[in-house]
Amino acid sequence: MTSNKEKTRFVKHGSIDKKRPRIHTQPERIGYARVSTDGQDVALQRDSLERAGCTVIYEDSGVSGTKFSRPGLDKALQRLQQGDTLVVWRLDRLGRSLRGLVDLVHNLGQRGVEFHSITEVIDTGSPGGVLVFHMMAALAEFERALISDRTRAGIVAARARGKKIGRKPALTEEEQNSAIKMMETQSATDIARRFNVHPRTISRLRARVFDETGE
Repeated sequence: MTSNKEKTRFVKHGSIDKKRPRIHTQPERIGYARVSTDGQDVALQRDSLERAGCTVIYEDSGVSGTKFSRPGLDKALQRLQQGDTLVVWRLDRLGRSLRGLVDLVHNLGQRGVEFHSITEVIDTGSPGGVLVFHMMAALAEFERALISDRTRAGIVAARARGKKIGRKPALTEEEQNSAIKMMETQSATDIARRFNVHPRTISRLRARVFDETGE
């Protein structure tokens, strides 16, 4: 709990009072709160984080949880030192990607920083919290494997239907044949200008022809 002598500081959008540099005398519980739109209120998260003993709470407003680089979160991560704990009200306030969450918490652990999510009752400072985190890591790996398997299966099915995979060629087959003939007398830059493509496209075509014919 926060004592009367040490009130909680709320730091919005990652700004921080540079006149008060941190002197690390004892471990801190650093809170992080996020809302996706400016119209949403962080009061519920603030109250929960303060009750959890956070003396500093960093906030991001109107910021998506899909990216893990945000002004408030970046400042919170910068402040954390060995022995500290990063506290969030709920996991999705930290991020919406399971793989990203696992990687972030793992990086915190390597720095000697614990992690606590209030709603899910995850605390890496306890054996139970470590177990839950390892389960999350296993689920993230399973999710990644599923996505990879589905992608490969989709490619195989598309090829079986005769569908070409990948980007549409910049030049049609007829244009490629014309470009190959033009290579005898014109530079790659001139040919590229003729077909309105990048010179690298013509260079790759020339390299492919050389590989196939040796000429």
